[in-house]
Amino acid sequence: MQIKLIVVGNVKEIFYQNKIEEFQKQINKKMSIQLICLKDESIPKQTSETVIRKIKETEGEKILNQIQNTDYVAALCIDGKKMDNSKIKKSIATAEQRGKSSIAFVIGGSLGLSDAVVKRADEKISFSNMTFPHQLMRVMLMEVLADTICGK
Repeated sequence: MQIKLIVVGNVKEIFYQNKIEEFQKQINKKMSIQLICLKDESIPKQTSETVIRKIKETEGEKILNQIQNTDYVAALCIDGKKMDNSKIKKSIATAEQRGKSSIAFVIGGSLGLSDAVVKRADEKISFSNMTFPHQLMRVMLMEVLADTICGK
């Protein structure tokens, strides 16, 4: 089983970058993990719903291009199922039971995920009713995966 993190945007803060690398090294000792960072679209100051939808669709196409038919996809959405470490572990086990070669956790950009990505997802997961910056969410997910996979 391989884990993929498909994320939109770059992590700018050095502290976050260092923590992500640390967790990635821990996870790689037990299970292969691949971090796929996609360029986010620039958001104009004056945006209409049409522009927002188009940006999400463009970012969504980039995400979908990284997903294989053999991937089990878990999209991080605020309206997803509330998860904890044991449920994340169960999601990984479910992917394995379904014969999937990898599980892809998807974190959208600052505008969220496109409808097409959410539709492709095998499950929608959430860590909280609160909205977190996607950079911080990446660190949080990596920490949960490290704890779940490595027991740390």
